[in-house]
Amino acid sequence: MNSQGRVPAGKPVQLDDVSKKIIEQLQSDGRRSYAEIGKAVGLSEAAVRQRVQKLTEAGVMQVVAVTDPMQLGFYRQAMIGIRATGDTRVLADQLAAIPAVDYVVLTAGSFDILAEVVCEDDDELLTLLNLKIRNLEGVASTETFVYLKLHKQLYNWGTR
Repeated sequence: MNSQGRVPAGKPVQLDDVSKKIIEQLQSDGRRSYAEIGKAVGLSEAAVRQRVQKLTEAGVMQVVAVTDPMQLGFYRQAMIGIRATGDTRVLADQLAAIPAVDYVVLTAGSFDILAEVVCEDDDELLTLLNLKIRNLEGVASTETFVYLKLHKQLYNWGTR
C-alpha cells in the first residue's frame, strides 16, 4: 500500500517462505521485535529489518495501529454504496481524499464503489453525505449502511 492506503497497480510480489513467515508474525503481533521474529523464522535481527523494509516499500504490507473508533470519539461508522456515472477510478480518488473515508473499493454488482466512513455522530454523517459525497461529480445515488455493532474485524488471515 502507498501513503494514501492504496494498493499499487502491477504484478504481485513473489514471496518466499521466510517472508511469508515474517508477515504472519507481524499479523499476529505488530509490536513483535525484529529479534523475536528473527528467532521464529531463522534470520538475524538485521535481516528481518531489511526484509520488513522491502516488503513495506513494495506495498506488500504496512504495520499500523488498529484502533477502536468508539474509544476515540467516533461513534458512527457506515458503509456507503455508491452508484456512479463516468470513470469510477476518478470518483474513487476523490472519495479517498475525504478524511472521514477510511476505505474505498471499486466493486461489481449493485454498487460501483463502496466507501467506509468513520464519523463522530449522525450529524457529521449527514453532513458528509449531503455536502461532500453526494455533491461529487459522478455520484448517481448512494445507499448508507449504518453499523450497529462491529462483530468481527481481523487482520491475521495469513499468507498463501
